[in-house]
Amino acid sequence: MKITTFNPQIITKNAEPVVQLFEELGFERRHNQEGIGELDVTGIRMKNADGFYIDISQADALPVDTLTAIRMNVDDFDEAYQMLISRGFKNYYGDQAVNTKTSKSAVMISPSGFVINLIHHIKK
Repeated sequence: MKITTFNPQIITKNAEPVVQLFEELGFERRHNQEGIGELDVTGIRMKNADGFYIDISQADALPVDTLTAIRMNVDDFDEAYQMLISRGFKNYYGDQAVNTKTSKSAVMISPSGFVINLIHHIKK
């Protein structure tokens, strides 16, 4: 398994103030994706001039106001998923992955409580 992207992610019920803060810090919106998964998440990818990325996701059904996660894109979702499961991570969605036209993902919660949003981008 190869990690292809690794950066912070903020998952919140109200993304706009977070986006505005990072714009003030020099980040620009790179792209948005709406309607992700059953939770109807909106994902906003931002980048600054030095090449740092942050992902901000709005999830209205989030059980808390905000989660901080690590976004980890991989080249082999199943291998990475099984590795995390073998180390005691739990999938927020149970045994389901979130599938879109361009990606497969799962929000994985470690035994100590930190979160990895595991993502594999599907290239056609």
